[in-house]
Formats: sequence, structure tokens, C-alpha cells
Amino acid sequence: MMHSHWRDCQEWRKSGLPLSTTSNEAAKLYDALLTQYTGWYDDDSVGGMEKTAKGLLSADPDFVMGRAIVNGLTAAGTAKSPLLDKQFSRELDDMVKLAESQPITPREKKHVEAVSLFSKGELNKATFVWEEILLDHPTDMLALKFAHDAYFYLGQARQMRDSVAAVMPSWNATIPLYGYLHGQLAFGLCETDHWREAEKYARKGLELIPRDGWATHALAHVMEMQGRPREGVAFLSNTIDDWTTCKWIACHNFWHWALYHIEQGEHAAALDIYDSEIGKRANSGQMLDIVDACSMLFRLELEGVKVGQERWDDVVEIVRPHVDDHLLVFNDSHFLMAFNGGKKKSYSDQLLESLRNFVA
Repeated sequence: MMHSHWRDCQEWRKSGLPLSTTSNEAAKLYDALLTQYTGWYDDDSVGGMEKTAKGLLSADPDFVMGRAIVNGLTAAGTAKSPLLDKQFSRELDDMVKLAESQPITPREKKHVEAVSLFSKGELNKATFVWEEILLDHPTDMLALKFAHDAYFYLGQARQMRDSVAAVMPSWNATIPLYGYLHGQLAFGLCETDHWREAEKYARKGLELIPRDGWATHALAHVMEMQGRPREGVAFLSNTIDDWTTCKWIACHNFWHWALYHIEQGEHAAALDIYDSEIGKRANSGQMLDIVDACSMLFRLELEGVKVGQERWDDVVEIVRPHVDDHLLVFNDSHFLMAFNGGKKKSYSDQLLESLRNFVA
């Protein structure tokens, strides 16, 4: 457990981020879900993210921001499309109708608008709305984190950096979740080639929150970009008990660890990490874990390593249900890696045909 106090309705009002619910339980579970999302982990005290989300919706079914965060997390996971998943589509429609029927705040209305846009694939438009929220409410971590993830998906590195940098002066150490800003800014700085500054902020983030999996990830990127694979292996191995508590990013950090081994020609070590961690975690249903598995096997094959048909077959079976999703071209390209690597030409053809129909 990384956090023990959840904000009730009064505390949210005092913070300048009032929530349109009279349920203190709903307000606290909203905070619990936001905190776990920001920290990439499951808090056992509230049953993890999935149980927290269910409890949040149950505590106040009419709580619009409860619907917004839960639907936003589903969309951000990029494993469900409202075009294909009727239940998710209904949940989004219900959220919009609920928002229209209640006297909620302008900030909350914008959250609903942004989540609706994001779920429909309008990521750019969604970021504009979240940035509008941050202009008036720079300490709204949900807007900041959703925007951060959208910029990541869009490959908009400067926006990812500047979005966090713009709000940092409005934060201080007394505001919950403050420590996580450093890892977020560090990653944006790294992706815009400011590696020295990125390392400074990543290490500050880890000083404040040693178990911050995203700050760990940012520092792993810095070491990757600066050609420091041995130091990277040492860093991740020495801090493994910290960042593996963040189950939603742990697989990707293992992926970076394996990548360091590939760079040093240590292919067997990379494959060992795949078998012990990445391949197993790909069964989580989380898209980031799935694409990590696709990518790692493909990279090893490019290095001349024969990973074996069985490994490819396992990944192909995980990927197949998502062939028509088309939520991110990043995901689709990784699906193609799996089908081609697994020598499943018919599946590759199916994916390409589905893409043609999607953009037609």
C-alpha cells in the first residue's frame, strides 16, 4: 500500500476540485482509483483498481466523475473499442446522458466531453479539452494524467513534456500525488532529448516515491538513450522490489531490462526475462503487456534468435481477438509483428484487410 488517506467531498471542495456527489464513500473511492491510476499499481486496501472502480460506481451510480474516470480508464487501456464492444458503448452513452441531466460543474462537463472524444479515437481533440481544464484547474491530476497518456499514444513528446511543466508551479508537496509529477515530466524531457534534466527529475521522483514505476521507466529510458545498458541492468535489478509493485507498468520495465541485454548481445538473458516475466504477463489482458510481448519476440528474431513457434503461437492467440479493434496504429503494427513472426499469413491478411475497411 502506498497511500492511506482518501479525500472526502469536503476535502475535494477545499482543494478547488469539487465533485458533484453527496457520497463521501464515492469521493474517497474516486481518489483511490485516481491514485492507483497515477501510480500504476493496485492498492490491496481497496481491492485494487478493478474492485475500486466497481465500488465507486456502486457507492453513487449517478456520480458523473465516477463514470468519467472508469470509462476513461477503459478507453486509455486501448483493449476495448466502443465500435465493437456494445456494453462499453452503452456505458459511454449513459455517462453523457447523466452529465446532461445534472447540474454538474463546467470542469466535470469537460471531463465527460474529453473521455467521450478519447473513446471515439479523437485523441487530439480530447487533449485540447483536458488542457482547457488544466488552465483553470492545474492541480486536476485526472486531466493531467489522461492528457499525458493521450500525448504518449499520439507520439507528441513536446506536448507531453510541456503539459506537465506548465502546471508544476501550481503544485507543492502538500498536495496529494505531487511526487508523481516528477516522473511524468522526466519522461517528457527524455522523449525530447533533454536526458540530463530527465534523469534529474526521475531521480527526484524516486526520492519522493521510491515505488514510482513511471519515474523508474523514465530513468530506464534515459539510460537506454545514453547507451548505458550495464548501468540500466544494475538499476532495474537493484530496485526490482520497488517497481514490481506497479503491476500496470512492471511488464514494460522488464521489457526495458531485456532490451539492455539485447544491446549487449546477451540474447539468452533477454529470452529468460521474456519467459519468466513478459510472456506470462502478456496474459493479463492489458494491451501494453501484449505489445511488449510482440515487440520483444520480434526484436529477438531480428537479432537472429530463433524464439520458437510455441512462443509465437501463444502471443498470436492473445492478439487474435483484437484484430478489428484499430484503436491505435501502434497496437495494429505490433499485432502484425505477431502474425508475421508466427508465420500466420492468413491472420496478417485479415488484419490488413480490416485496416483497409476501417480507413475506407
